[in-house]
Amino acid sequence: MLTIDLNCDFAEGFGPYRIGAGREMLQYVSSVNLACGFHAGDPAIMRQMVYEARDAGVAVGAHPGLPDKLGFGRRRMDISKDEAYEMVVYQIGALQAFCTVAGIRLHHVKPHGALYNMAAVQADLAQAIAQAVKDVSPDAILYGLSGSELVRAGREIGLHTASEVFADRTYQADGSLTPRNVKGALLENGEQAVRQVLQMIRTGTVCTLNGENIPIIGETVCLHGDGNHALHFAQTIHRRLLEEGISIQAACGNANE
Repeated sequence: MLTIDLNCDFAEGFGPYRIGAGREMLQYVSSVNLACGFHAGDPAIMRQMVYEARDAGVAVGAHPGLPDKLGFGRRRMDISKDEAYEMVVYQIGALQAFCTVAGIRLHHVKPHGALYNMAAVQADLAQAIAQAVKDVSPDAILYGLSGSELVRAGREIGLHTASEVFADRTYQADGSLTPRNVKGALLENGEQAVRQVLQMIRTGTVCTLNGENIPIIGETVCLHGDGNHALHFAQTIHRRLLEEGISIQAACGNANE
């Protein structure tokens, strides 16, 4: 039986303000990525979400981002590899502490937004992030864009990795995500998202924005929790995967043995 992880950037916000899907999402995903205070999130949200995910049997991962709350971590910043290492160590440590208090382990680390996209193509940043994960939580799985420098760096350093694909984003010919400011970057139709997910899982390919099929490795599928149709997409994709005989469970990760 085919198995896939469905992950979600979950309940981002500050204090009483939540961005995106709430606890309902936990019924349909197998892992969640929790913001650690830089682009979103605060101690109260982190604590609450760790407990809610734990009680729902959903794996918890850290979602470290750039220190840019106004831009929600989606604006690129010129940072050094040392700065990348330090901010990722800091954020993983914060969430890992809440996981320890809740009696669970930190399952994975997935960079957020611009940091994720930068690490996909910049080897020095990818190596710094991978080293941060190894130094703080060596058993955690490193989630990164399929075919990216981040996945490569994680495997080279001996981490377990999971190649990530996206249900609600379109792709360019080089395997990168279509920038959000480009028309057609986001899939707004649930059936389109389902077709894309099934193609990636079953055939190891994805159809790009210009209609070309390119190879891709999908070990975990991201559903953006802040999307306009996040909960509907999650419900639709979850149902269709089960109908297709595809099991949904948290990623186990692959290591470079």
